[in-house]
Amino acid sequence: MKPTATPSPDAATALPLPPARRAICRRLALAAGSAALLSAGLLSTAALAADAASPVKIGFIIKQVDEPWFQDEWRHAEQAAKDKGFTLIKIAAPDGDKLLSAIDNLAAQRAQGMIVCAPDVKLGPALQARARQANLKLISVDDRLVNGASKPIEAIAHVGISAGAIGAQVGEALLAEVKKRGWKLAEVGALRVTYDQLSTSKERTDGSSAVLTQAGLPAANIVSAPMPKADTENAFNAATVALTQNPKFKQWLVFGPNDEAVLGGVRASEGKGFKAASVIGVGIGGSQSAVNEFSKAEPTGFVATVMLSPRKHGYDTAVAMFEWIKNGKEPPKLTLTSGTLADRANFKQMRTSLGL
Repeated sequence: MKPTATPSPDAATALPLPPARRAICRRLALAAGSAALLSAGLLSTAALAADAASPVKIGFIIKQVDEPWFQDEWRHAEQAAKDKGFTLIKIAAPDGDKLLSAIDNLAAQRAQGMIVCAPDVKLGPALQARARQANLKLISVDDRLVNGASKPIEAIAHVGISAGAIGAQVGEALLAEVKKRGWKLAEVGALRVTYDQLSTSKERTDGSSAVLTQAGLPAANIVSAPMPKADTENAFNAATVALTQNPKFKQWLVFGPNDEAVLGGVRASEGKGFKAASVIGVGIGGSQSAVNEFSKAEPTGFVATVMLSPRKHGYDTAVAMFEWIKNGKEPPKLTLTSGTLADRANFKQMRTSLGL
């Protein structure tokens, strides 16, 4: 990663970008160039002094405002702002154009830092350049930014989830329930609801698949249901197709990158006539969607979730950014959080322990 005036060390290995993404990157670079001119002296000394004396302002940009996980992150970041006395600027950026506008917005408000879950992790190089030139400290959260060769940009501090380990935890939970029910793995179908466009999502489902096959589930029994978007509706549509095409299985495991994907798979199984006793779904996140499912009067095929802590990603990350801005305490380059398995019986206790 580099300022815009310096060739990228990854230029020789960079992959060609689609036209739309190139256009966004060019616009980010132009905006960064403008910021460079300002920082070179076109702003008055008085303006710069006033900027330095401004209260701490931190932007928190998320990619999907209707996703409960991101709403929880914002909520915890707001609490951090109250506790530490800084201003939190919440912005939703579901695409590259809105991300560009969000960065310009933060620069105009003289924010000193931004926490970003980008809609496209390959915008990382342009984001890094823009942040440097606009004098915005940058921390990525949830989805790690990558360079032109699709490698993590290690220079950018990142707070994320140990995706492969979380996926493996899902696999172990599925196997435990299979054993409890006395199912035979050779006769079980595994509905893998996927969103492989995002590396962290793929790592989660890969982790689950690996545990299942190592335990004896035939690889041919894993049926993929790719989603265009990782939400319940798209998962339902994808899973319905997969279940329809594989009528031989009478018992199903359901896993995916988040709670919503698994719930979509479970809803699809219900639509195909499967009862809860024939379905084992384990989600990831511990979102409100999972809470609502566990709160139903009758159990469903959604039996458990690996609960993650949006507090760590929202509150702790916001505090880390504040300390970096206020006291010069730079955050670790990589922080990975873990998960806790929760089910219908203990989810309230688990939520309390995680500060939810």
